[in-house]
Amino acid sequence: MKILLAVDGSSTTKRMLATLAAHEEILRGDNQYTALTIVPPVTPRAAAFLSRATVESWYHEEAEKVLSPVRAFAEQNGWVLDARFALGRAGDAIVALADEGGFDMIVMGTHGHSALVNVVMGSTATQVLAGTKKPVLLIP
Repeated sequence: MKILLAVDGSSTTKRMLATLAAHEEILRGDNQYTALTIVPPVTPRAAAFLSRATVESWYHEEAEKVLSPVRAFAEQNGWVLDARFALGRAGDAIVALADEGGFDMIVMGTHGHSALVNVVMGSTATQVLAGTKKPVLLIP
């Protein structure tokens, strides 16, 4: 099964990964995991003062802060893992990759914000649930 792991480097991501590793019965079989983190794009005004190489380097550095520990965790657990990053809004990028990449399932942690916060700010989990037809496993 191809599984997309939405990761952001938070304690929620760590709990989500630990839960998957501790409960292998959740996702039985020979799975291929892809970890996706989202890097906020540099504003056009700021980018105007920076070289393209500098901006690209910053994107990669920010992504690696999140993806490097996920790679290490996957290796410890014997998972086949592809690590990627995208720019933009997290919910949109997760749904786009899930659809384009032919993933069977999306797994993500939830930060546990209140309903009021989700109404005012929205939540990535809510955006993903609304934007995809793929099964989504939310781990609190």
